Amino acid sequence: MKVIYSTEGHSLGPSVVTIGVFDGVHKGHHAILSETVKQARERGYDAVALTFDPHPRHVHQPDVEMPLITTMDDRLNMLEAAGIDVVVVQKYDLDYASTSPEEFIDHQLIGKLGAKAVVVGEDVRFGRKNSGDGVFLCNYGGDRLDVTLIDDLGGDSGRRYSSTWIRELLDEGNVRKAGKVLGRPHRLRGVVQHGYKRGRELGFPTANLPGEGIGEVPRDGVYAGWIVRRIPESTATVHLPAAISIGSNPQFEGEVRTVEAHALGRSDLNLYGEEIAIDFVDYVRPMLKLDSVKALQEQMDDDLRKTAEMLGVPVSYRVDPRDVTAW
Repeated sequence: MKVIYSTEGHSLGPSVVTIGVFDGVHKGHHAILSETVKQARERGYDAVALTFDPHPRHVHQPDVEMPLITTMDDRLNMLEAAGIDVVVVQKYDLDYASTSPEEFIDHQLIGKLGAKAVVVGEDVRFGRKNSGDGVFLCNYGGDRLDVTLIDDLGGDSGRRYSSTWIRELLDEGNVRKAGKVLGRPHRLRGVVQHGYKRGRELGFPTANLPGEGIGEVPRDGVYAGWIVRRIPESTATVHLPAAISIGSNPQFEGEVRTVEAHALGRSDLNLYGEEIAIDFVDYVRPMLKLDSVKALQEQMDDDLRKTAEMLGVPVSYRVDPRDVTAW
């Protein structure tokens, strides 16, 4: 897949184009991407996805905190997996946002991207103040473009698949339902950093990620999921069953929110400085402050058992702190 950050010097088209931020690349997006690729293959054209960076809301509402559900790297990987041939990453700023719907169709879709057909969701918006929509696209561009509008309702729920819906579910801690809307487990990605090593001292060594800049972090609590790491000098990955803790560590009066993942029963991993992904499967329990460290250890043992059951893997018990040297 080719990724283009500027169309200057590139000759694109003929193509079938789809448009969107594609944050999360959820089931609704996959319906649109699938139809885009299908039409492109039938016509012998390139399947092109026009996406935007930064997220438009970050430009129009810079004071409103809204982490992306997926990092740009993961977004590009998933677009490639969907069969897209070319991704154009459009720099989004206030000048670009002032483009009229007519200019967007004439100069970008047809002029720069060589669009012969466009596939978008029924809720598509584009151009100055989002004044362009699916009806406008059909009416203004219909004599030059074959336009397909995709219904992206969320199955039996009657609700449209959307990044907003996913964020609501993650804020509730409902990672299982979020995974159903996404069509895969919700994923965070970041570089493992040094923590306070309290988990290691308790016999639960953890890979620690910062609480910001890694994707949309679910509400505080304990979760079952997977640590996903790349095998060195390879494109292959390995999935390690993990108990994941999100919060500021109230047991030790912590103040900084972090994501900590313990690979069940593993004490031999050296992950510091390594980029990993964490996939969320299910919610285990809320974050608690217990009466003693012993009570915390007993609770964490129970967390491991529940996590193993949820993931369908053999139960791995807490490792002996004396064996922990690499975390």
